[in-house]
Amino acid sequence: MSSQGNPSLTQPAPAPGTRRSVPQGLVVLTLSVTASTASIQQSAVIPLLPRLEQSLNASVSAVSWALTVSLLCGAVATPLFSRFGDMYGRRRMLLLTLALLVAGSVVGALSTSITTLMIARVLQGVSAATVPLSIGAVRDLLPPEKMATGIGVLSATMGIGVGLGMIISGFIAEYTSGYRIVFWLITGLAAAATVLTALVVRDVAPPAGGRPDVPGAVVFTGALVCLLLAITEGRGWGWTSAPIIGLLVAAAALFAIWVAIERRATDPLVDITMLTHPGTIGASLASFLLGFALYAGFTLLPNYVQTPSKVGYGFGASVLMAGVYLLPTTLLLIVISPLAGRLVRKTSAATMVAIGSVVAALSNVWLILRHDHPYDIYVATALLGLGVGLSFAALGTMAVEHVDPAKTAVASAVNSLVRLVGGSIASSLTAAILTSDTMAGGVPTEHAYETSFTIAAISVGLAALFAGGFGRLNRSRAAAASPAH
Repeated sequence: MSSQGNPSLTQPAPAPGTRRSVPQGLVVLTLSVTASTASIQQSAVIPLLPRLEQSLNASVSAVSWALTVSLLCGAVATPLFSRFGDMYGRRRMLLLTLALLVAGSVVGALSTSITTLMIARVLQGVSAATVPLSIGAVRDLLPPEKMATGIGVLSATMGIGVGLGMIISGFIAEYTSGYRIVFWLITGLAAAATVLTALVVRDVAPPAGGRPDVPGAVVFTGALVCLLLAITEGRGWGWTSAPIIGLLVAAAALFAIWVAIERRATDPLVDITMLTHPGTIGASLASFLLGFALYAGFTLLPNYVQTPSKVGYGFGASVLMAGVYLLPTTLLLIVISPLAGRLVRKTSAATMVAIGSVVAALSNVWLILRHDHPYDIYVATALLGLGVGLSFAALGTMAVEHVDPAKTAVASAVNSLVRLVGGSIASSLTAAILTSDTMAGGVPTEHAYETSFTIAAISVGLAALFAGGFGRLNRSRAAAASPAH
């Protein structure tokens, strides 16, 4: 389904001095840099966790919260700031999230205790909202014929940023002995993104205004915190432990209460009818499963290649080389994203998501069958980058093509959120598998990795089925609603 044929992607001609006055390529480039920088901070601390433990004299569990707290904060900020962008202006909210990212990065660079580091990661975590805010801005600023490409590039920035974060941090870990330089680097990137955004991005339409849905925001925040806390801590606390079960029950109850609040709210945080639309359901399921597959790859492969070959598998790679093995994924995400946007206009977003998911599934099938040589890993990461690049680029369009343009940022936020939840579950599940199936010395067995690759392959296979199925359903609904019928 082309964007030209979709009324929801076709917007009125801009008033003089609005959309056409903005250099479109520069807008997309600026917002891509902004969203990628926000994604870099999510993964850049992963190779540094052992150093943080030593430098800050903290326990392993305490340092692990450097990841968890940023994840929780990002999950909460994504829908809230997206809605605030509709109400108060996306440019203003983008600048606010970037300012918090700069502040958090400076605090992280100057941190001398685990408490200070946690504050830094909370501030940095808010920047997760930049992706849906940027997609909303692109839909406002670009003409319909270029919208799919712009949204595609921005949708892929999460994978690009995560991959770049691993590579940059691995390089720094290889050649330096500290951790502060990573935070200073993110500070510089975030400051540059802030300046570019202030100079380039403009709000085409005046903010919608309205009153914040405070009850909905509070209950939604509580539900997300309970859910993600259970996911991230399930392995450590025990999946059947009372705290984890209690958190999951609380999350379910709070989500039910939140739905009731939103249905009655005059100006809801999220329109429930949008969530129940087949297009949103299909895009959300596909995004969840693809997020699972991407983060499973970024979690499993560095561990696999760094395993000493003397145990019977692995290559004994350094932290830097582990990032290099992921380089094909990152490069192909960069290359494929703009191309996929053009392909979406010739086919449909759902079809592109399905095709990309099949390619990503082949990546994991390859790893199940072949993982004994370095070139096997490069083939797999190239297929992963190609598949996820096609899928992520089209997912952005699939998530918003059926919604009113004014709700673009919120629809994109929902899609980003479920992708984040999928990635969180992947990290927890793969870690649980690797730690439960070990050989002498606590090293995961080769079978543990093969099991994880199999689960990832199934997840993206299901993503292809969901995307294709819901795509056909949407086309049928559109045909039935057309004047000819």
